[in-house]
Amino acid sequence: MSTLPDLEAWAIFAKVAETGSFARTAGEFSLSQATVSKAISRLEARLKTVLFHRSSRRVTLTESGHVALERATRILEDGQAVEAEIAEQSTSLRGLIRISAPMSFGLTQLAPLLPDFMQAHPDVSLDVQFNDQQVDLVADRFDLALRIANLPDSSLLARQLCQVRILLVGSPDYFARHGTPRHPSDLAWGHMALQYSHSRQPVSWRFRHAQQGEFTQTLPNQLSTNNADGLAPALRAGLGLALQPEFMVWEDLQAGLLQTVMDDWRADPIGLHLVTPPGRSRPARVQAFMDYLIERLTRDPRWLPARAS
Repeated sequence: MSTLPDLEAWAIFAKVAETGSFARTAGEFSLSQATVSKAISRLEARLKTVLFHRSSRRVTLTESGHVALERATRILEDGQAVEAEIAEQSTSLRGLIRISAPMSFGLTQLAPLLPDFMQAHPDVSLDVQFNDQQVDLVADRFDLALRIANLPDSSLLARQLCQVRILLVGSPDYFARHGTPRHPSDLAWGHMALQYSHSRQPVSWRFRHAQQGEFTQTLPNQLSTNNADGLAPALRAGLGLALQPEFMVWEDLQAGLLQTVMDDWRADPIGLHLVTPPGRSRPARVQAFMDYLIERLTRDPRWLPARAS
């Protein structure tokens, strides 16, 4: 005997016991009467016992059928309940959404957007994980992720929402001591990089100019971190300069703690992507949250428009 219970047959058994008719059961389940009859025959063959007395007028339970009825009814009711619950969650705005986002962007840009969505949809729960590591959306059961990166090809579905400016910044004191670079080649003379990277190798920074084209310059780096927030104290202390996302340094620029240089030479912006697991179908609550993020982030004037695909 197979160890996997024939749950479909048990559900059909419970309905036949309720209706007292193979034909009525077939009608309620939108099955053929032959399918209903075969399901009951399968159970009786597996159990080596008879579950129903059959006559031309009626179907009644045997003693074995009475013993099985309570649990079979529970199988039918539990199956109907779980389908109804999942169907409701897929079409209504209730249930859990699991989200992954980069640490710095998530704390400073995503987190402030959450209260409005939460107030508008009180039956939706949000589980937000802030992590600069690129999590496995499928294995870790995330509904969506925000990623600031040049994404490799994969089975994931990705939409670029906008582009994030990358600025070359340092403190006024740093530039007073080391000079203000005007051209990427100036960075080769006495400048120190602070790097958002796992690498401890010399840093190669690439810049583009509208008229002069592209230029790459290699610098030594004294500090490398896997989170851009970790560079801020050293930047403010005048210990080096860094390429930082604009949203990371906006307040320090406004306060005069940092300043930009080489503004006519630009580092390539990085795309902000909304990434979801494979498959086009998703619960209504997830789609609603995605639509909310798309509207709020694409209309924010701080970001550059998404690159045309």
